[in-house]
Amino acid sequence: MTEGTITTERRGALLLMGLNRPAKYNGMSPRMFRELAEAYTLLDDDPELRVGVLHAFGKHFTAGIDLPMLAPLMQRGEKAWPLGSVEPTDTGVAGYRRRTKPVVAAVKGITYTIGIELMLAADVVVAADDCRFSQLEVKRGIMATGGATLRMAERAGLGNAMLHLLTGDEFGSAEALRLNFVQKVVPVGQELDEAIRIAEAIAAQAPLAVVATRLNVMKSVEQGPAEAVKEFMPVQARLANSDDAKEGVRAFVERRPGRFTGK
Repeated sequence: MTEGTITTERRGALLLMGLNRPAKYNGMSPRMFRELAEAYTLLDDDPELRVGVLHAFGKHFTAGIDLPMLAPLMQRGEKAWPLGSVEPTDTGVAGYRRRTKPVVAAVKGITYTIGIELMLAADVVVAADDCRFSQLEVKRGIMATGGATLRMAERAGLGNAMLHLLTGDEFGSAEALRLNFVQKVVPVGQELDEAIRIAEAIAAQAPLAVVATRLNVMKSVEQGPAEAVKEFMPVQARLANSDDAKEGVRAFVERRPGRFTGK
């Protein structure tokens, strides 16, 4: 356990993925990188799973990467994720798969470097009110390469991104909420329950429609609205011919929640 691990727990249609190295503030080791990618790949590949929940054990989300352990990989220009797996930071690097299913992140306490990048790569983030955020790579002579340079500017604007990326300063949950880095702030200790509640609400919807909606939003952000619009009619036609769409009509007529199968 000196390297830590990633725990996985199935809870109905949810896959809970936990950073588990609390004695080291969940500092991410090579093993944890590998196992997290394996967990994200399981989420995407298992048809029984619909939503992932990323969380951490102990008082803190993560203090970031274990730099002495990861430095040799970084010096060789290599990634710690296994090639061919779903990349948890979802940046579209060649050799890695993009995620299709939603992930809700629950963060707390110290949330540094890769912790911020993992939460920015999630679809919804619930933060405890005791969070301490810092994208401090510049303090270590390196650059953030897990998506912070992309997503901070996209969420918060260029000036706000530069403020935090170039100073490596520490900021709290209220600032993260203002910058759209997180979607909800709750009292410490309630972040995981709230993340699970949101994930269960997502999992209750039609899975094919959830995935298609998420991917269309991502295409709009990454490639522009015009590219996303091109998918409207063909994707809608595919969805409208699914068993879930037929169930959606029945549920509407019968005034009840839909019972969706993902087919």
